Amino acid sequence: MTQATFNTLAEFQTVLSGFSGADQTALAAAAERNGQLTKPPGALGRLEDLALWAASWQGTEKPTVNAPQVIVFAGNHGITAQGVSAFPAEVTVQMVGNFANGGAAINQLAKAYGAKLDVHALDLETPTADFTQSPAMTEPEVVAALQKGWNAVDPASDLLVTGEMGIGNTTSAAAIAAALLGGTGADWVGRGTGVDDAGLAIKARVVDEGLAKHADLLGNPLEVLRCLGGRELAAMAGAVAAARHHGIPVLMDGFICTAACATLAFAAKGALDHVQAAHLSAEGAHGRLLEALEKEPILSMGMRLGEGSGAALAIGVLQGAVACHSGMATFAEAAVSAGA
Repeated sequence: MTQATFNTLAEFQTVLSGFSGADQTALAAAAERNGQLTKPPGALGRLEDLALWAASWQGTEKPTVNAPQVIVFAGNHGITAQGVSAFPAEVTVQMVGNFANGGAAINQLAKAYGAKLDVHALDLETPTADFTQSPAMTEPEVVAALQKGWNAVDPASDLLVTGEMGIGNTTSAAAIAAALLGGTGADWVGRGTGVDDAGLAIKARVVDEGLAKHADLLGNPLEVLRCLGGRELAAMAGAVAAARHHGIPVLMDGFICTAACATLAFAAKGALDHVQAAHLSAEGAHGRLLEALEKEPILSMGMRLGEGSGAALAIGVLQGAVACHSGMATFAEAAVSAGA
């Protein structure tokens, strides 16, 4: 693991703005190889695009997904006291215990695709502040969460998935989306853990109050993350940024993860070029958020669990893509006629 070198949001902004792009030499070599493989041109559809993307970020003609890492971050939210979730805040702690005992969906999916699973609980005994009353986090708190995410990434991994657990975090995600893209709480909130109509109205009100409270700061995407986010959202953003630093491609999970990542995209152009949208969540506003980020989801399975589960499932698709690209024979190697 490597330690984060930033200690303020301004320094983190400088890190984001200084990222280099994809490895164009590796991309060109991979594209040339793809054109010589024993298949008609384009016959593997989007698998070919995914393989080339992985090659460009891993910096190799023959990408692999042999050492994927899944990191789940957990945080508690002060806004849960307002009734934005169908579950009490204690469930966050209980689910962290379930992850540790291997009993959650993400444990099964990580195991199925050979991924290393790490779980980080972020000050669960100290929820973020209610963002309708004050910023969710102070600058030291949000920076600490960004650092935690950054430091959690294994530089030896060849793919990253980030997930989250935090009762109330779909409300934070909706508030972030509204702050970045405009609209009201009603435009962005969904049923999350399964709130009824009254709960949905509460979520919309809470988002609107948060937007009004912090209106003077919402032009800065990293301030959006600080004022309306949560520790687990900031940690995911930090981890995704670290993956870029290390040249590790990322599969992005659902609505909450996408909202966290969106703060990076709005803070620095191209900050998510190393990221693919793993799936389209059943949380209603996720599709609009993906469209705004110009990300096409790999899967659409009606999932809305969180934990990184949708992205973990997509590991299998990317493994198939790179296995075909890196393992198939070329026409010359297989002594097969390439045709006209």
